[in-house]
Amino acid sequence: MPIGTSLRLSLVALALALALSLVCGRAVAAEAWLSVETPAGVVELFTSQGCNSCPPADRFFAELAGRDDIVALAYHVDYWDYLGWHDTLSSKDNTERQYAYMRAFGGRSIYTPQAVINGRAHVNGANRAAVTGALSMLKSSGNGMLVPIQVAREGDGVIIETGDADPGVDLPDSAHVILAYFEPPQTVEIGRGRNRGRQMTYWNAVSSIQTAGMWHGKAQRYELPASEVMKKGGCAVLLQSVARDGLPGPIIGAAFVNRTKP
Repeated sequence: MPIGTSLRLSLVALALALALSLVCGRAVAAEAWLSVETPAGVVELFTSQGCNSCPPADRFFAELAGRDDIVALAYHVDYWDYLGWHDTLSSKDNTERQYAYMRAFGGRSIYTPQAVINGRAHVNGANRAAVTGALSMLKSSGNGMLVPIQVAREGDGVIIETGDADPGVDLPDSAHVILAYFEPPQTVEIGRGRNRGRQMTYWNAVSSIQTAGMWHGKAQRYELPASEVMKKGGCAVLLQSVARDGLPGPIIGAAFVNRTKP
């Protein structure tokens, strides 16, 4: 084979190898961000650092936060603050969300620790059997996560893609695409109140909630600035139906956008 031909073939082979390495590199980078999730369910824990019944629920919640098949979010409420300790992670918005669930469930009072499962049922958040049983029951009865959600990094944005409604499944005509931002894990030494002297580590404590858009039964694509998402401790997306009076309904899809695992 002539030397010139051999050199050209070598250069072509080198170029192909380089191109392949770049493609593989992009695939690895995308793989780090890509998340296609249909989790077993969503657990929303309403808790407080001032509630003496909450530490067992908080410890169990830390286990749920470490699971890949559960989207676990903790809402620290502020109505126990009067007992002498201001919950460092509490907010009025979290309390208002719990009151909204109370009205949606037809209840007359709120309590901690309360675990709301898939937006459809609530149980004592410290009762491990009740929480896992509700997750299993809802999933087996067709009331689990019914719409897949895909999350990926694309350039300077984070892409969230919701799937189509299954025509064979009874689903609401529309749902809100809700972003729940949460804090990185925090260890708190409680100085006063009913839990004085305890040191607790809290996971996925929600700091803000916002509606990013609407889903109307068809596959939809949403783009978020990566800089906004990444400056938070973590972020989850919930696909949740909302009644005409604004009360929260069933959660039919969920995924983490980013998080730190226990």
